[in-house]
Parts: sequence; structure tokens; C-alpha cells
Amino acid sequence: MALKRPTGEALAGAVEARTGHAFRDMRLLETALTHSSAVKAVRNNERLEFLGDRVLGLIVADMLFQQFPDAPEGEIAPRFNALVDSRTCSEVGVEMELEDLVRADAALKSRSRGSGGNYLADAVEALIAAIYVDGGIDAARRFVMRYWEPRSSMVVVKPPNPKSELQEWVAKTSDARPEYVIQNREGPDHQPVFTVSLRVDGFAPSSGTGGSRRAAEEAAASAFLLREGVWPNQGGTA
Repeated sequence: MALKRPTGEALAGAVEARTGHAFRDMRLLETALTHSSAVKAVRNNERLEFLGDRVLGLIVADMLFQQFPDAPEGEIAPRFNALVDSRTCSEVGVEMELEDLVRADAALKSRSRGSGGNYLADAVEALIAAIYVDGGIDAARRFVMRYWEPRSSMVVVKPPNPKSELQEWVAKTSDARPEYVIQNREGPDHQPVFTVSLRVDGFAPSSGTGGSRRAAEEAAASAFLLREGVWPNQGGTA
């Protein structure tokens, strides 16, 4: 049986332990942690979510600007997009165990338990806004840095389509065309694993694996681009 959601001072203490911020305005905190699906909710966190998205973007952009002073916009933009993505916000919510503190429809929480979900991402963004309103930008920055700074060094920096990137790079230097060949397929039909070999005339082959032929081809193209120095070779991460 799930523990009863804390309220009042217990809720404030739980949030302070997770965020480092002691709320002065308890109504603001309650609003930040109330999803629109909550039964009999007088107010919800949608407006705060809107503000929190912008506050998060500003703080993350500034963080990356300071962390990577020599990186061009094309390199830091993918990091930024990944860090402010709803999936990252949801991961932060799971890490904070925020699902135990959010008011939301019981069925919605049950379906998403342990794996985050949009309602949890919304709550994280709303909480950022609430901290900003309650304590200012420095308080919001301390919270964001606590959870997002470690993630900034784990973001994979690559364009969305490594096969296209490879095709464009090869076309600049030769008439060769990348050739993808399936080397192996194993696993059950509902969960296959493909291994693909990539060959480009004049270069050593590379390989990649994935849960689909396309994913394996993209992995092979990524490996090639990293090996040949087209992408900065940082072990796949920063």
C-alpha cells in the first residue's frame, strides 16, 4: 500500500531535502505539485510549468555557455536540447522520488510509477518555477545545477541523423558511397538484435548493433564518424 502523500510541514521538509530550498509560500509549493488531473484540485501547476520551462532553459544555457567556452553553437545546442527535454525532466523527477509528493490522478500515477512520465516532468518544471518565484534566480539555479550539471557531462553529442552526416562528409572527398551490410541477426522476433557492417572505399570498415536494422546502421555510422575524427571523440559522451 502506498504511503499517504505528506502535506504541510512534512511536505515542505521533504521538498527541502530534495531541492535544497525552504519554501516560504506553502500555497505556491502545493500548486507546483498539483497536476491538472488531481481530483477536486482548485488550482494546478500548468502556469508554473510554462514559467519553469523558460527558467530551466536560461539556467541550462548559461551553464553550458560557461562549461564549454570554446564550443561552437552547433556543439552545445544538442546538449541543451537533451538537457531540457521532457524525458530528462522526468528522469530528474524519478531521481528525486517526486512521484510520492505530486497530487495527480491515481490511475495516471500508477501507470507511470517507477518510469516517470509527462506528469512528473511537468511537476519538475513547475517546481523550478515555484523556487524561482519564492526564492529568486539564485535559488532556482542551485536546484537546477544539483540535478542537471552531472547530466551535462553524460549527454551524447551527435546530430540526429549520423547516416546523413556520414553521406555528406564522404561526398566532400570522394565519389564513394557508404554500404551497409547485415552481418548478424539474433534474438527473438519481438526483440531482435542486428549487427551491421559499414564499408566505405578507402577506409576500414566499422560496425554497429541495434534493436532494428536502422538503429544498427546509425550506430555503425556513428562509430565511423568518431573514429575518423569527424565528431569529437569523447567516448560517446562529453
